[in-house]
Amino acid sequence: MEASDREQHDRFLRLFMGLEESLRLFVRSLLLSREEEREVMQETAVVLWRKFDPALEPEAFRRWAFGVARMEVLAFRRDRARDRHAFGDEVLELLSQTVLDQADSLDAERQALHDCLEKLPEPQRQLITAAYAPQVRIDQLAEQLGRTAMAVYKSLHRIRIQLMDCTQRVLAGENSP
Repeated sequence: MEASDREQHDRFLRLFMGLEESLRLFVRSLLLSREEEREVMQETAVVLWRKFDPALEPEAFRRWAFGVARMEVLAFRRDRARDRHAFGDEVLELLSQTVLDQADSLDAERQALHDCLEKLPEPQRQLITAAYAPQVRIDQLAEQLGRTAMAVYKSLHRIRIQLMDCTQRVLAGENSP
């Protein structure tokens, strides 16, 4: 691979990876299953790479990538139009526009929550991480911690309130923990 090709590849990866999570959430909001989402995301990534213009600025790349993803969702749906569980084009368009309108605020909220999680004392952060791990049951977690399930639920409730307050302060521009 030549140096210019490598630079183009690196630029594409940086831009794509920077918005992959938002793009994935957008695609997921327009489809019925994670399998469909994975399929459409693969096709979207292929099209984005194939037609990538390295001169695109990050914001232009973002708009273009969301547009490509939307078109890939439409193509995917068109190919599966026989499925009676599919949304109509009008509903899909409404969902698509709503998600695009909210994408930036959702990214800001996600980043604020991440920042607030980092500010939690280690024991609270460990409890939240353990409680929200895949396939964890609170009664089993409580037993591991030597606490009652109700005590764990109450702790989680207090931590969630702290996180909500912190997130709201961060989004409002306040820097207090």
